[in-house]
Order: sequence, then C-alpha cells, then structure tokens
Amino acid sequence: MKVLIPAAKIQERIAELGAEIDRDYPGGEPVYLIGVLKGACIFLADLARATNVPARIEFIGISSYGKGKSSSGEVKVTKDLDVSVEGHHVIIVEDILDTGLTLSYLVKLMAQRKPKTLRIATFLDKPDRRQSPVQVNYVGFKIPDEFVIGYGLDYAEDYRNLKDVCVLSQ
Repeated sequence: MKVLIPAAKIQERIAELGAEIDRDYPGGEPVYLIGVLKGACIFLADLARATNVPARIEFIGISSYGKGKSSSGEVKVTKDLDVSVEGHHVIIVEDILDTGLTLSYLVKLMAQRKPKTLRIATFLDKPDRRQSPVQVNYVGFKIPDEFVIGYGLDYAEDYRNLKDVCVLSQ
C-alpha cells in the first residue's frame, strides 16, 4: 500500500471544513449530519467534532458497490433515517464521490423530504470518474482515479481502520 493522504493532513483539512460549516450556519440552529454508511462514519465523527454548530447525527445506508472495486450502477437504500429532516438544515456526509450516481440518487431522495437547506460534504472527490453531475459544498480532497482504502474506506469490508488514505495495490 502507498500512502496517498497522511493522517495529519486529513485532520488539518477537516478542521478547515469544520470552520467552513460554522461560517455557513451562524444562526445556532441544529444541522443534521447524515452519514452515508459505512464509509463516512469516521469522517462524519471527526467533522462533527470540528464544528461548533449544534450537530445532530443520523445515518443512511446506500449501496452500489457490493464487495467489488467498481460500482454496480444499481443504487439501493439499505438503512433509512430514523427521524424526519423536514424543515431542518441537512448536510449529507459522504466518504467518496466517484461516478456521482449514488450521491445524485441520495440528493433526490433527501430533497423529497423537504429540508430547510441541503448541502453535501465529501471526504474524497474523484472528478475523473464522474458520470452524473453533483454540486458539492465541502470537499476534503480531490484525488486521482485510484482505488483507495483507509479512514473509513474499505475493500470487501477490510482496511477501514487505517489512519491514512492509501492506494490499494493490485
């Protein structure tokens, strides 16, 4: 494995993203951080701690990968929210924006639930893989088209606990 983004750089960038969120939500109203399971859980936890806004944490399960290295193209909800987000500020927190198909689906799904505002935070962005346009408000890092693991990202459920983001060898 080759380290692509070291842990110290990750934490530095998350502090910057937290400051951006604080600036965008100055009113003291709660913001729902909706983590996309399972990959975004570590990013979501660190991002929530990096903000001063009242953060409410929820999770949604969306699947398009299965156990392989590429998207199946079929998106399905595997776990829905436990609360209504109608009339609330919502930030979808995603681990990686790749083709954009999953996130496009999720944005449409969340918009139907009538949040007060709807924004997106993604830890990693692979713009070279985009098939569906997605407007992202908070981006941790833009990365090349390589299969990455660590900091919540997995390969067949392994490697999520790595502190760095690494490129998985073939």
